[in-house]
Amino acid sequence: MPELKTLGLFLVTALAEIVGCYLPYLWLREGKTIWLLVPGAFSLAAFAWLLSLHPTAAGRVYAAYGGVYIFMAIAWLWAVDGVRPTAWDLVGSAVALVGMGIIMFAPRTT
Repeated sequence: MPELKTLGLFLVTALAEIVGCYLPYLWLREGKTIWLLVPGAFSLAAFAWLLSLHPTAAGRVYAAYGGVYIFMAIAWLWAVDGVRPTAWDLVGSAVALVGMGIIMFAPRTT
C-alpha cells in the first residue's frame, strides 16, 4: 500500500502545481482578475509542502514527480482545456509513469 499512498500524494501534488500555474495564466493570457494570483500562490505553496512529505531523498522525489506531472498535465489538457490527447500524448504519459515507478519503487539497500 505505500505505493498507492505515494502515487496518490504525487497526483494531489501535481494538481496543486497545475492549478497554481493555471490561475496566473488566466490572468496573464485570458484577462481574468488579478485576484486569481492569491489562490494561485496558495496552491503553489501547497505544492511545495506536499513534495516535502515524501520520506525519500528530495532529488529522487523531484525526478519521479516529473512523471506524474506529465500524466496530470495531459489529463488537464483533456478535462480543462477540452483537447483530446493524441496517442502520442498517451504513450508519452505512460512512459513517464513507468519511469516514475522505476525511480520510486526500485529495490534499494540504503
